[in-house]
Order: sequence, then C-alpha cells, then structure tokens
Amino acid sequence: MKSIISWTLRNIPRKYLQLVSHLVMKIYAIFLRGTRVTCPVCRSKFSKFVPYGRLEPRDNALCPNCLALERHRLMYMYLQQKTNFFTDKLKVLHVAPEYCFIDRFEKMKNLDYITADIESPLAKVKMDLHHIPFEDNTFDVVFCNHVLEHVNDDIQCMREMRRVLKPTGWAIMQSPQDWSLATTFEDKTITDPKERERLFKQDDHFRIYGRDYNKRLEQGGWKVTEDKFGVNMPPDQIKRFALPKDEIIYLCQK
Repeated sequence: MKSIISWTLRNIPRKYLQLVSHLVMKIYAIFLRGTRVTCPVCRSKFSKFVPYGRLEPRDNALCPNCLALERHRLMYMYLQQKTNFFTDKLKVLHVAPEYCFIDRFEKMKNLDYITADIESPLAKVKMDLHHIPFEDNTFDVVFCNHVLEHVNDDIQCMREMRRVLKPTGWAIMQSPQDWSLATTFEDKTITDPKERERLFKQDDHFRIYGRDYNKRLEQGGWKVTEDKFGVNMPPDQIKRFALPKDEIIYLCQK
C-alpha cells in the first residue's frame, strides 16, 4: 500500500488527485473499520488511518473519510480550543484549501469564507499569492498551510498576506520543517526535478525550512507566537487522534 501511495503522489498531478482521491478513500475506509483512532475533523473512527507520503509514506496518517492528515487534525483541534474561529463573525481567506476543511468551513454561518489558489480546482478564486487581488485590511483570518515552500518568493507572499489582514486579525501559515537544519535551505539554481526532490523533499519545492521558520515569518513582517499546543498534549490523545509529535503552531499577527 505504501509503494502505491508513494507512486501516486509522485506521478499524478495534485489537481487531479484533489478531484478523485476522496472517492477512492471512501471505498478503502470500509476495510479500516474499528475504534482505535478517531479523526477530530469528521469524528470518524477506524482501526487505523491510511499511510501517506511521497518518498517515505508515514503510517497512520490520512483519514480515509475526510482526507485529514496529522497536521490538519492538529490545526482543527487548535482552532476549536484556542481561537475564536468557531464563535465570532469572521472574514476568512483560505489559500490552497484542504479538502477536509472546505465543506465544513463553508457551512459555518459565522464565517464569510473565501478559498483561493493559483491552480487548485477546489478553490473559488484563482490567485497568485505574490499579488493577492484583495484590498488592504480585508480579512480577519488567513490560512496558508504547506504553500510557502512552493512559491518563488516566500517573503513577498508573507507580506501580501499581512497586507490583506486586518490589524486585529490572525493567520496560521504552517510549512514542513526539517528540525535538523538550523537555517532554511534554498537554492534556486537547482532545477533538476530529481535533485530538488532529494534536497527539498518534493520536486516542486523551492526550499526546506529549518528551525528558523519563525524568523522567516518575522522577515515577512509578522509578530509570531510559537504555540506547542500539540507537543504538550497528553500522549494518549496524540495516539488516539494520530497527531504530529513535534509540530509547533505558528500564530501570526500584525
């Protein structure tokens, strides 16, 4: 199963996977009936989650019902427990929206919810993150997860998201990090897809962030709070919800 998933993620364009993968997973979910793990996003229970990953698929990662990964489950719990996302009237910009969130957030009556991306068929607004087509101080909340490693100029994109956020707003911009790296590594002269995949984990990545990711966000003008919400969670909950053990939530404000 792991080899099939790895091959699929590496060889089929993401925009096509976004359209059909949920249908395939619904069928696969039948064979994972159980109660050992629970997805906090859709509340479904299974014997285990599906492996997921391009190079080295992770065990117990993908919810076959809503397609939430470890980081999505962690973020959803964070939004529930530590933000006003489910209670206040908010205008939200969601860049590269994840399948597991779209329908749920669109149905929330307290949200004016806008999805945007440069190529995703799931997003309603076609948008280049380097030049966001919205006025200054438009949104209360901005989400942009696992996107900044894909863009040509991440600092410019960070500044654009800050520009469209209201002074009282907040943003979550998670990115994959290599904790063995003290500083972010990027080299735009590397264009060979296989070499980029080896160095940056995917052939469409421009960089791999290190332990300085918070400093990188600060370069984009953000005030950053590092929240170890998941790291400090009880071990039994980390196991039950299959959460990432070392991911820090970066809460960003103007």
